[in-house]
Amino acid sequence: MGEEYGASLMAIMERGNMQGAARARPEAGTEETRSEERREHHQQAPVKERPEERTAAAMLDDPRMRRWMWRIGVAVVAGLAVVLVVGWRLGLTVAVLVVIGDVVRQSRKSSSVTAWQKSSAAERRTERQLKSLQRNGYLVLHARAVPRDDEGVSDGRIDHLVIGPSGVYAIDSEKWDKRLPVRTMSHLKLFHGPFNKKDRLDEARWEAQQASSILGERVGFDVPVQPSVAIYGPSIPWKVMRVREVDVYAGNRARSYLRRRPKILTDGDVQRIFQAAEQALPPKYPE
Repeated sequence: MGEEYGASLMAIMERGNMQGAARARPEAGTEETRSEERREHHQQAPVKERPEERTAAAMLDDPRMRRWMWRIGVAVVAGLAVVLVVGWRLGLTVAVLVVIGDVVRQSRKSSSVTAWQKSSAAERRTERQLKSLQRNGYLVLHARAVPRDDEGVSDGRIDHLVIGPSGVYAIDSEKWDKRLPVRTMSHLKLFHGPFNKKDRLDEARWEAQQASSILGERVGFDVPVQPSVAIYGPSIPWKVMRVREVDVYAGNRARSYLRRRPKILTDGDVQRIFQAAEQALPPKYPE
């Protein structure tokens, strides 16, 4: 009986030791796995860029900073050249003037207005001519949008909508290559060198037709709008020629094109049409 009890006790102790060892092994394995994960995490940690390196890279990438570095470099070179010849005071003055001159030059070239919102050189030349017609009763709107009838989307643009005693005109100012000749065929085709300008004429006619329809509905009577294209650059071998219902002439004739026409509108008509155009034909590029 004593031997059986002793054997049973030994068996129980051995099972307890085996279970304890089994529980201890997972804990050891877990601790080892955690150690490996910590080592991997430590190895994979990203290398942080030092603040001074990040700042220097950002400064070099900034075009304004590069521009100022260029200005300073040029100013230093110019100043040193004058210092060696004349003296340090005049050299310092020259260096400062170089920087100021470059700043002024860049400010004239740059603009806060988006490039596609600016008027072209041809449009500005026509605008200067039209200003002198104000004393003759002509009113002008520049860069006006022509919306579609069905959708109201501004697809077209009239460079200059002129309203005066002789009628209403939609003038588009074009700058073409002066090396290529301009010619017509039977008042139906306009060529600039080898290029057929049919699409451009059709677009100008469509814009004028849309403006005529819109303005007529606003004022309550028919408002014919004559499309025209003022061309700058190449020589135009005629004064005014109507091609595909569009008047075509040299840009410098824009003022005389309007002045030498009979009076068909009263001052009251001009004011009514102008006010309707301001409301119905919004600016193409509103500020």
